[in-house]
Amino acid sequence: MDAPIDWLLEGDAWIAYRTRMDMLGQSEKDDAVKAARAGMLADSRVQALVTELGNWPGKVIASHKSAGQPFHRLTFLADLGLRADDPGVDQITARIFEHPSAEGPFQLSAAVSSAYGGTGREVWAWALCDAPLILYALVKFGLQEDPRVRAGIAYLAGLARENGWPCVVSQELGSFRGPGRREDPCPFATLAMLKLCAQVDWLRDSSAARSGAEALLSLWSDSRTRHPYIFYMGTDFRKLKAPFVWYDLMHVLDVLSGFAWLKGDARLQDMLGVLQRKADDQGRFTVESVWTAWKDWEFGQKKEPSRWLTLMAWRVMKRNAQG
Repeated sequence: MDAPIDWLLEGDAWIAYRTRMDMLGQSEKDDAVKAARAGMLADSRVQALVTELGNWPGKVIASHKSAGQPFHRLTFLADLGLRADDPGVDQITARIFEHPSAEGPFQLSAAVSSAYGGTGREVWAWALCDAPLILYALVKFGLQEDPRVRAGIAYLAGLARENGWPCVVSQELGSFRGPGRREDPCPFATLAMLKLCAQVDWLRDSSAARSGAEALLSLWSDSRTRHPYIFYMGTDFRKLKAPFVWYDLMHVLDVLSGFAWLKGDARLQDMLGVLQRKADDQGRFTVESVWTAWKDWEFGQKKEPSRWLTLMAWRVMKRNAQG
């Protein structure tokens, strides 16, 4: 079965742009790529996201899993391919840079109740389930050489353990920790860090990245018995979702497929097989669980195949193709 390229190119400009870049390998200088990118930047939904994030960071964080969180919207813009010099992005990055922590990662406005080890007051802080994603977006925007970005990356990379990354928060959040054993890796923090590592040359082949990938792949192999920090790889995990927000099959596959040295890993291939069996006879994929915060986007429904989800699936398969 071949990727439905023509069908993908008939979609929204942001889908056509990423199809040309990720599946066809066309140059940014190509006229068709330029046109698709211009259409993406002009799209009213993309512009609305840029405008919204210009007020970074917006609301106080309640749940990191909330698909409407600003840092999840930020990573989606980065995944589309927006850059630091695109209209409005400079305002977003300037606001992010206003709140560096003493350690290096950038802070968000957050509040943790005393029942969970916090103070209950709104403070500027970071956690390992948000800080790597902010840095990921900054790297994708083209700011990877900014010394403030490099400092944040270096600090977070240094938190790695032999079994991935643990649940870590900045000192402002007190003794807060997720519901798990201290010695366990946090699956989502590990996924977020791997997402960042895959974009950073000096981390992509590091021992930290390899240990993190091994942690997630081991959890897949032991999915029936190991559920650290109450993260499961069961039925809900295997439902196809877009965009990449939380701990699910597509997100994990997209991140792990960014490491060329994992190609051929039997566990990754097994995970990939679950995805491939969900394609229809035309090679298209349909969202199986919807993030309601994204209901106005073409992947915000379960009735018809989604071009964006299909593109993400085929991109994963392309990265993992043998040969």
